[in-house]
Amino acid sequence: MKEYRGENIDELLRSREMVLFYLSRPDCGVCDALRPRVAALMEEYPKVDTRYIDLSAYPEIAGRYSVFTIPGVILFVRGRETVRYARYLSVDQIEESVQRYYQLLDLDTEVDADAG
Repeated sequence: MKEYRGENIDELLRSREMVLFYLSRPDCGVCDALRPRVAALMEEYPKVDTRYIDLSAYPEIAGRYSVFTIPGVILFVRGRETVRYARYLSVDQIEESVQRYYQLLDLDTEVDADAG
């Protein structure tokens, strides 16, 4: 899971098939406990650009996406918000959603252009 460092979100969403935001703050114990589990899950989906966003450092993102509670997960597919989970997150629910769109987009069989 990459840490968001102020990149252009619109460009990020335009340039990737799937993007997952993990929204949190450093003072959230539940968020800190859940983050490594979400990160481990997302390693199984390498074509999803996964970003940790510290909302205390980037409060404008909380405003832009109307995030009122943390932890939060927003999944974007082809630039559009598709799934959102907040406060009570289940890693299983996140996996179900990611897997569904990953398979619909056929990303698990997509061959990288550099591969050959």
